[in-house]
Formats: sequence, C-alpha cells, structure tokens
Amino acid sequence: MSKQVLLRIAQILIAVPFAYFGISHLMAGSAMAPMVPFPPATFWVYFTGIAQLLAALAFVLNIQVRLAALLLALYLLIILISIQIPGAIHKTGDPMMLVKDIGLLGGAILLAAAHTPGKYLEKRDIL
Repeated sequence: MSKQVLLRIAQILIAVPFAYFGISHLMAGSAMAPMVPFPPATFWVYFTGIAQLLAALAFVLNIQVRLAALLLALYLLIILISIQIPGAIHKTGDPMMLVKDIGLLGGAILLAAAHTPGKYLEKRDIL
C-alpha cells in the first residue's frame, strides 16, 4: 500500500474518536463541566465539542488537515496539562483517559507532520 493510502486511512480512523468525543461533549456538556478548570466551564465543553467535530470533518473531507491536527494537538496538550496529569498525580483521574489522550496527541502530531501546508491528497493518490 502506498504512503498516501495509509495516510488517508489513518486520517479517517483518527477522525472517529474525535467525532465521538465531540458528540459526547455536546450531549453531556453540563455533566462534563465540573471537570473543566477554566471558567466558564460549560462554554468550554461545548466549544471543544464543536472543535472536535470540525476537526473530524476536516480529516474525513481532507480539508485543512494540518491546521486541524495542530489545533487538536494543542487542545490535547492543554487537556493533559490541566486535567489528566493533575488527575493522575492526585489519583482522582482515570489512567486510561491519560493514556488515550497521550496516544491521540501523538496521532495528531503525526498527522500534522505528514501534511505539507497547502498540499492535499488528490483522488488519484488515494485510489
């Protein structure tokens, strides 16, 4: 399989958890708000839910993939520093969520690195 095909498959696969988590943020914003250390908490839950859905859409549609991946990497870094790592230190968080976010951060960074600014995969590269 060519690099372009593998990249396209990875790009679509990494969209799946972000679409899922984005929908979860929108459906359970009030329940998630107490975990957010920044006011106004509910706003940030909904905002990040929309951002995750837009990033997933960008990955699937192959539009602004590098930008979406870089913004997701920044978001995940903030989540790790503000929520996951303190939760692990104080034993109040879920270690699985910490590991998941580290893996997604790595995937977002890889996806950003794989996309040259302004260059997109063409249909002939995929098929």
